[in-house]
Amino acid sequence: MQHVFHKGTDETKPIFLLLHGTGGNEQSLIGLAKKIDDTASILSVRGNVLENGMPRFFRRLAEGVFDLEDLIFRTKELNDFLLEAAQQYDFDRNRVVAIGYSNGANIAASLLFHFEDALAGAILHHPMVPRRDIELPSLSSIPVFIGAGTNDPMCSAQESEDLEAILTSAGADVTTVWFNYGHQLTMPEVEAAKEWYDRIYLTSFSKWFL
Repeated sequence: MQHVFHKGTDETKPIFLLLHGTGGNEQSLIGLAKKIDDTASILSVRGNVLENGMPRFFRRLAEGVFDLEDLIFRTKELNDFLLEAAQQYDFDRNRVVAIGYSNGANIAASLLFHFEDALAGAILHHPMVPRRDIELPSLSSIPVFIGAGTNDPMCSAQESEDLEAILTSAGADVTTVWFNYGHQLTMPEVEAAKEWYDRIYLTSFSKWFL
């Protein structure tokens, strides 16, 4: 998968897996990641699917309607790529924390839905429930931040609430923060994600990474 890797200055920190929204690329979220932790390593990936020339991580049949067969295939593709990248760049596969927006948040959530050890944590900006027809693996105490919009026309409040409930039922430690905006990613949401990350790193990530 097309990507960039930036080695961080603190090897005790997570490796941020950056997953852009529709029409983005591997450069789109690097500034956001640096605002959250500018000492962490970054693996930023471009989706392998094109929709009207715009990169995505999996196909959809219509807005809000996922191509589940392609979602499953692309989720495995991304998980396999993470194993390869960990070997190529010599980082600990168990330290990967996803930061995803919109379509990227959906594929990050799909990693959690399909693979028990895919992620050490996730920051999901405006995600949807990737699928509703499977039992999730154990996500015991995996920290997840969900940034949700009360007026999001693409991702309803119910979607965010359902995703929180599903992840929580699988054992994840989910924090959902609401913003009175639409689908856009705003600075207050980024700042809330950083506050969550700073708290979670001290209480959870640092213990796992010893």
